[in-house]
Amino acid sequence: MTSIMTRRSLLATAPIAAAVNTPKPEFPVTREFTCLNNARWHPMSKGTRRAMEQFLDFKSTGGLDGKEIGPPIQSEARQRFAQLINATPSEISLVQSTTMGENLVVRGLGIPKSGGNIVTDALHFQGSLFMYSELAKQGLEVRIVQPRKDWRVHLEDLDKQIDRDTRLVALSQVSMITGHEHNLKAVSDLAHSKGTLVYADIIQAAGAMPIDVQASEVDFAACSSFKWLMADFGLGFLYTNKRHLGGKLQRSIYGYRQTTATHYHLLPHESAGERFVEFETSSEAFSYFEASSTASIVAAAVKHSLGEILNLGVANIQAHRQPLLDRLRKEMPRLGFETLTPIGSNGPLLVFAKKDAAATHGAKLKAAKVDVSVYPHRIRIAPSIYNDQSDIDRLLNALS
Repeated sequence: MTSIMTRRSLLATAPIAAAVNTPKPEFPVTREFTCLNNARWHPMSKGTRRAMEQFLDFKSTGGLDGKEIGPPIQSEARQRFAQLINATPSEISLVQSTTMGENLVVRGLGIPKSGGNIVTDALHFQGSLFMYSELAKQGLEVRIVQPRKDWRVHLEDLDKQIDRDTRLVALSQVSMITGHEHNLKAVSDLAHSKGTLVYADIIQAAGAMPIDVQASEVDFAACSSFKWLMADFGLGFLYTNKRHLGGKLQRSIYGYRQTTATHYHLLPHESAGERFVEFETSSEAFSYFEASSTASIVAAAVKHSLGEILNLGVANIQAHRQPLLDRLRKEMPRLGFETLTPIGSNGPLLVFAKKDAAATHGAKLKAAKVDVSVYPHRIRIAPSIYNDQSDIDRLLNALS
């Protein structure tokens, strides 16, 4: 157990000693097996685990002064995520997950009661497609664009489906199914030219590749922290362009975290008022989407891991990964795999198709202690900062 930390030391950013090309010792997973499955959930660093332990130390021994360390930790996590995607902290809300973020956007826009249609694509996250299929049962028109034979969702195909009645274009910046990457700026330009808003699921992009929400002009974006943000389940981030708050987007859920002050006029010695209780709210994003308590221990984890990512630099992380992906593009077809991820996609994962992939290779990969996402007829490979060419060697040998 780590020593008891003061509030000041707990809230400080731990220095990052590991360089991008030598981080293996910082990730205990590398002692157990070859993990190339970071698009599923990313293993934690030692530093992130220590940040959680330090939070638990305080929770089990501190608090005598009546102060809670959770809110400042959450605030710092919000600020660091805003820096990561070039947003302002006032545009960031803490949410339970990526899926919850997308649900909140849809509800905040009054969909499906407000009518119109939704445009999405077949490579969007499966949970999102389920949500839209359920909304379709309530009368919402849902238009799903299919990828072409090159496994790209083409902009002109989206264009054909978006019209003046489209309320939202919802898609994954990087598809977890094939690794296809949307050009968010091109999608936003197209949608905005028709008066339509854009939501992007960025869970397979944030922390793995540079994101600039201002440059892309995307209206909404969400991600959880357990993938490329290298933290844990139960906490994510929702970006909302501030021009929509209180305009096209309204509160659809309500709770105490949306208030900035509460004034009672009921009990002895309290001032008089028109109502027995009155509330003050903020115009910032949290006041629209954060309704109830948040997992502060996960906030402690993602606060630290975001510090690691920002210190390393997302562009450096991407540059470290690229030679590994380039080699996979070259070698996997020689083993009978068809590449599904289009050339030019800059995401952190590659997907390959092969008939009976799981039946043919699943047991061999497990025996070799090589972890990738294996589906009945495809394999998804997602290297991270602690992987190197020796990990690719072990994967290729296991597949041979």
